[in-house]
Amino acid sequence: MRPLIFGEVLFDHFPDGTAVLGGAPFNVAWHLHAFGLKPLMISRVGNDELGRKVAGAMQKWGMDCSGLQYDNSRSTGTVQVTFHDGEPAYDIVDDVAYDFIDAALIPALDGKWLLYHGSLALRHESSAVALNKLKRDSASSLFVDINLRRPWWQKDSVMDLIKGADWIKLNEGELIEIYPEAASNEERIQMLSHRVSEQIVLTGGEQGATAIATKHANRISVKPESATSITDTVGAGDAFCSVLVAGNLLQWPLDVSMQRAQQFASAVVGIRGAISQDRDFYRHFTDAWAI
Repeated sequence: MRPLIFGEVLFDHFPDGTAVLGGAPFNVAWHLHAFGLKPLMISRVGNDELGRKVAGAMQKWGMDCSGLQYDNSRSTGTVQVTFHDGEPAYDIVDDVAYDFIDAALIPALDGKWLLYHGSLALRHESSAVALNKLKRDSASSLFVDINLRRPWWQKDSVMDLIKGADWIKLNEGELIEIYPEAASNEERIQMLSHRVSEQIVLTGGEQGATAIATKHANRISVKPESATSITDTVGAGDAFCSVLVAGNLLQWPLDVSMQRAQQFASAVVGIRGAISQDRDFYRHFTDAWAI
């Protein structure tokens, strides 16, 4: 089974003037390719300088570009990243290319696919229609990564995305936003578990993360090492997700996937932005994990 990654690719612009390739689905696809798992990324960029940089970076990295679409009227996505008390905040430009992924341009797919997607790219109908086509025609398993970015989400649409997911990842703040009426996180987890067939992964930054099996309520928790050096936390959750996806594809035990996901996320917060173009950065992990 190959990973099928759907959603946004964009450039994160930082306060120091640097611009780094990003977007949660793109970050996950980039990491998975470095792990040797041959993801297919379905997204859309502008027919502009930034779009050509995206395509060039993917080609240089050796990624499958057959799912990358080009838009002649809308620009490649951008985000202005700022930091408040060390936590990133995002000013996300609307009406960009990845909002209009065209279902008719998705390449023919066969075989079994693990479909990973987030929530941001679904704020416009065109991309939502394209995702539904993939879910209907191609997905053997579904991993949903909730990334709530105001004002680009509504509860009803998020609930529709969650329904039928095999795995879901979200942070504690997002869990509260989805179920504000609940009295506790335990109650929220119980409410969410009725919609997810396999695993809920709840991340909490420096507090680590917990995986909850929805069928038998087993839990596995991990925490980052105290010696972790932090450059910025952009993409830490995406790094964590990419290893969980890899673990599902490679059939690692859940405790192994969680430990490795935390190790990799702790390394990613030590670099600028969410991805590295240094293959040695990844080789350390692939050698240790024997993949």
